[in-house]
Amino acid sequence: MIRFENVGLRYGLGPEVLRDVSFSIAPGSFQYVTGPSGAGKTSLLRLLFLSLRPTRGILQIFGQDAATIRRDKVQSTRRRIGIVFQDFRLLEHLTTFENVALPLRVLGTEESSYRRDVSELLDWVGLGEKMWVYPQVLSGGEKQRAAIARALITRPEILLADEPTGNVDPPLARRLLRLFIELNRLGTSVVIATHDLGLMDQYDARRLILEAGHLAIHD
Repeated sequence: MIRFENVGLRYGLGPEVLRDVSFSIAPGSFQYVTGPSGAGKTSLLRLLFLSLRPTRGILQIFGQDAATIRRDKVQSTRRRIGIVFQDFRLLEHLTTFENVALPLRVLGTEESSYRRDVSELLDWVGLGEKMWVYPQVLSGGEKQRAAIARALITRPEILLADEPTGNVDPPLARRLLRLFIELNRLGTSVVIATHDLGLMDQYDARRLILEAGHLAIHD
C-alpha cells in the first residue's frame, strides 16, 4: 500500500528532519508512529497525506511515486486516505452532522444518499445525540470523535491520526483506541502518531520509532 525507501525530508535549506527512512505499510495493518517531541512524527504523516513531497528517496503511495504524481491525481489519492488532525479543524459554523458530511459534500454527493450513513457513523462514535449542535458546545473529546467520524465517512483505505488522544482523559483515550481497533478489524490500515506509551501498551502493534529523524521498527 505504501513504501518508503531511504526517504529524506528537509524544510527549505534547513537540516533534514527525516533521514533515510525505510518501511512499508501493508493493507489492513495497524501501527504506531512514536518518538519524542520534534522527532518528525507529524512530518511523516504529512508525507503520507501528500501535503509534503520527499526531498530525496522513494515514496510510493498506492503504487504511485509521490515525487512525480500529477497535481490532478493528488486529490483522488487523498480521498483514499482519512486524516485526523491534532487540532480537529472542525468548522464552527457547521453542525456536527455537517462537519462529518463535509468531505461528501465536497465530492458533490447528494445529502439524501449519505444522510443515513452519517447518522449511523455518529451513533457509532457516540455522538448521535449531538448531531445538530455546533462545535462550540462540544467537549474536547466530542470534537475529537467528530474529527474521527469525518475522517471515516469516505471509508478510507488508510487512516492517519496525529496524537488523537492528546487532549482527552484516559477513559476516553481507551474508548478512542477501541474505535481505531474496530476500524482496523473492518479492513482499514491505521497509523497513529503518539507519544503516549500507556496507550500503546493497551494494544500491541508495530511501532515505528522516530529519534532525531531516524526510524527504528519494533514489530
